[in-house]
Amino acid sequence: MADPAAPAAAARPTKIIAGADPFGAPLKDALVTHLREALHIEVEDLGTGPYYSIAADVGRRISSSGGPETRGLVACGTGCGVSMFANKFPGAFAATCLSVADAVNARSINNSNILAVSAVSTPPEPAVEILRAWLDTPFKSPCPANGDRPWSDDIQEFLDRALVETPKIGALASEPDESASCAICCLVKRRELNPIDMIPGGSMKILRETPTSAIVRFKAGSVEPAHHHTFGHDLVVLQGKKSVWNLTKKERYDLVVGDYLFTPAGDVHRVQYHEETEFFIKWDGHWDMFFDEDLETAKKAIAEESSSPSLP
Repeated sequence: MADPAAPAAAARPTKIIAGADPFGAPLKDALVTHLREALHIEVEDLGTGPYYSIAADVGRRISSSGGPETRGLVACGTGCGVSMFANKFPGAFAATCLSVADAVNARSINNSNILAVSAVSTPPEPAVEILRAWLDTPFKSPCPANGDRPWSDDIQEFLDRALVETPKIGALASEPDESASCAICCLVKRRELNPIDMIPGGSMKILRETPTSAIVRFKAGSVEPAHHHTFGHDLVVLQGKKSVWNLTKKERYDLVVGDYLFTPAGDVHRVQYHEETEFFIKWDGHWDMFFDEDLETAKKAIAEESSSPSLP
């Protein structure tokens, strides 16, 4: 009797190179265990490090692996930071997948060879389902983006052509192109950000719904008065410098480009922008914002804090 899992197993890589930052390490470890014990796939685990360096290590290795038999697995809090830095190498195609549909689409359309997962959004059991879908989906196969129907001949020709042309983009670049620095930046490029009416100096552009993600920009010197939300949110700084005071936890975070911060639901926090700053933010649920002080009170507290190391 034929093994029904045989076609899927045939599509799988024979080796996975894995790595994570401290936020993503527990999820990465669970997936590595599944790969080794349940699927009997060889795993080279590069361990744990800062999201930008560990993801770059995986991306570099996949870029030089030379074939589809080896793929990568990276994890961090959101799955976005590791994806950005893994993608900095020609032939490395990392995709952040928060669902099985994302994983199938990424393999079918983009021939993704690095899976990026979010430890904040994805518990181990759903992550295993995402991993298996990503492992077992061949390039150009039917996927949710096309109603699970086969691709037409002209689309298949385009996908084949993209498979040849896309690795050349990074390989032929003699100098860094700051206008195309990362996938998230490209999403917002040439899009108008809408002003945030409640806070002077802020603007925002929604990129995706459920879970919701957005690019937010604040002018230098802007201040967000102390406030809280009914949802927790993750952010990664893309440009500039900001300080966040978590008044609930009595902690201060000074964030620059590449830094990540998770703020739990209900935590009261105040923000100051030292430079023009842009960041990626993700949350679950409808947007809300409840102020715990007015703008003048916030500015006064920040001014007082500047002359004292203690949290106001």
